[in-house]
Amino acid sequence: MLYRLYQPSDFEPLYAIEEICFQPPLRFPRSYMRSIIRNSDSATWIAEESEHASKHMAGFAHVEWAGPDHDRYAYIQTLEVSPEHRRRGVARELLTHLEQSALAAGAAAIWLHVDTENAPAIRLYQAHGYSQQSREEHYYARLRAAFIYSKPLVTSH
Repeated sequence: MLYRLYQPSDFEPLYAIEEICFQPPLRFPRSYMRSIIRNSDSATWIAEESEHASKHMAGFAHVEWAGPDHDRYAYIQTLEVSPEHRRRGVARELLTHLEQSALAAGAAAIWLHVDTENAPAIRLYQAHGYSQQSREEHYYARLRAAFIYSKPLVTSH
């Protein structure tokens, strides 16, 4: 598996994964997905599998950062893996790349929302040192609840 940063030619296969992973109304609209990827204060990582002469996308993840230099934080907007590539460490590697990008951008902590019913994702985040901070009702399309998780990226001395 190859992990690399997003290129504009990746949008269609990326959005195909979005369509597989999320059904309306939970799916990001195409225009919104384009806008978050174009954000200059962000990074989108691609997991790509090569077989023979062809390549196909196995998953992707997007992180954004904000705040002043002395108090910068990161937020994981999405982390998605196609069903046929799950349980192979792809999400774990994408998460590591997101954290490294956020740290390189000066973020001291990273935050995310996760569906309260998405047990595999919750286990992934907990295994990587994320702690549940709170619960937000009606977060996803005002229909489903989310846990808010965070992780410090740098330690205070």
